[in-house]
Amino acid sequence: MPGKVLSVAAATGRVGYVFVLDGRLCDWRISETAAQSPADAADRLRMWIKRRKPEVVITERLTRQNRKGAKTKLLIQALADTAAEHRVLDITVIRQQQFANKYEEAVALGETFPFLKQWVPPPRKFYENEPRSTVLFEAAAMAKSVLAAPSTTIARRLG
Repeated sequence: MPGKVLSVAAATGRVGYVFVLDGRLCDWRISETAAQSPADAADRLRMWIKRRKPEVVITERLTRQNRKGAKTKLLIQALADTAAEHRVLDITVIRQQQFANKYEEAVALGETFPFLKQWVPPPRKFYENEPRSTVLFEAAAMAKSVLAAPSTTIARRLG
């Protein structure tokens, strides 16, 4: 299992990361600045990589089923391209919904990563904007999927 994992996600108007050290969540951030343009997303990720020195950087793999907007998809691609520039294992993950909705997923991830419990958003009404913190749980879900993978799967990606 990799020791230092930086998982980065993008949503409308924000980019967030979780940093996991030896299986334990150590840091998380949300940035609106990083969501202003693909160049801003790339610059912010470079800064986070320089600061955190991860062994693994996880980003989302875009698929046809992805329901994100065009601007967010450009941010995700910029994040993946930036991760690939660095001397880290860059892994792209297909986001698979394991729960009925992202709010149930956030509650479960709050149990896995107790420091995130305070950020678990309440379910929104149909007329409300998506809570800002949901991007953290997207990043946490991707981190959890990689950390739960057999070490031989990760080793094959290194090879």
